[in-house]
Amino acid sequence: MKAEQKTYVVANHVLSPMASGTAAHVDAMLLGETGVRFSHRQEYHGQGVCASLFSAEDWKELHTRFPGDWSPFELLLLGSLTEVLKQAPVDLADPRTLLLVASTKGNIGLLEPSTTDPEAVSSLSASASKVGRHFGYHAEPIVVSNACISGMTALLVAKRLMDSGLYDQAVVTGADCISPFIIAGFRSFQALSDEPCRPFDLNRKGINLGEAAASMVLAKLQVDGPGPAGTAGLVYLAAGSTSNDANHISGPSRTGEEMAQAIMAAMENAGLEPRDIGFIAAHGTATPYNDEMESKAFTQAALQNVPAFSLKAYFGHTLGAAGLLESAISVEALKRGLILASRGYEEHGVSMPVIIAKEHYQQPGMQHFLKTGSGFGGCNAALIFSKNN
Repeated sequence: MKAEQKTYVVANHVLSPMASGTAAHVDAMLLGETGVRFSHRQEYHGQGVCASLFSAEDWKELHTRFPGDWSPFELLLLGSLTEVLKQAPVDLADPRTLLLVASTKGNIGLLEPSTTDPEAVSSLSASASKVGRHFGYHAEPIVVSNACISGMTALLVAKRLMDSGLYDQAVVTGADCISPFIIAGFRSFQALSDEPCRPFDLNRKGINLGEAAASMVLAKLQVDGPGPAGTAGLVYLAAGSTSNDANHISGPSRTGEEMAQAIMAAMENAGLEPRDIGFIAAHGTATPYNDEMESKAFTQAALQNVPAFSLKAYFGHTLGAAGLLESAISVEALKRGLILASRGYEEHGVSMPVIIAKEHYQQPGMQHFLKTGSGFGGCNAALIFSKNN
């Protein structure tokens, strides 16, 4: 009988204004820290924004570490990739290794009215190639840009390509920077909160934006039964699915049916029942429509009794990095047997009686969690991560 192979998370890294390193972020969160704060930065034309933003000192440090002609977006990719490859020294020159880059906006912040030659601003694919060459990658990296589920989509694409037998390991990375263009766009929707966001709370006012990069190394490891040598306690990407609302260019489904379809397909592919899920790492943007849609989707998927949380009040909405960042943080939480607090949640503000965690607490014995995400254009994603016995 052929031994089963699973797609293990052998390394991950998060880089944000809070910290560098996934475990360091969870430690900071347990101490009550957050990267979200009100900021008056000159490039925002005097209009303050409540967000999680790298400081001038942070950017100076990245430029010092990686001298050369790198855009801020590229510097974030370099910063996270360099650290994750220290944990798992994958050979990117090996044709059996895959490199994927996820982003929603890439270098769009460089396209200011004063830009004399817009074509001189690197495209997503050009930036990915440049970063790939820096690490000696053997081919052109795959670029995934699917609105705010870009990071989750990239993980699912990596798993599917590995399941097909084309690759043995994959390095998935994602990043986004916040610019006046992005702020103006969200402000035009009246979606920005002028205070730290409150996902699923009755008094939520909208989202906070955030800058970050995150990376994850996936590898196919042989599993000969419970607790094989070297894989005990490791977390693997068990299954995933995507769907689309076809509802509105920016507004999500009002029923949650399509998100529920993605969730139920992911659970079916993983061979799990609702009772098997330890927690839900929700998208949780703190906008009226998203949180309501997710609460309906969780209920339709019979997950209303599973504790859920949003990480947006710690990191802001990090766009193309969000799915990777929040998956990495949740993998760490699963390893620790930890339910994380949905910061900002105090009074229930959605129509469905879903359980939103108000505080951090231990829940030993968890084996699986669900990560959900949604984005403009009606896209939805659901991923199941599991821990090996």
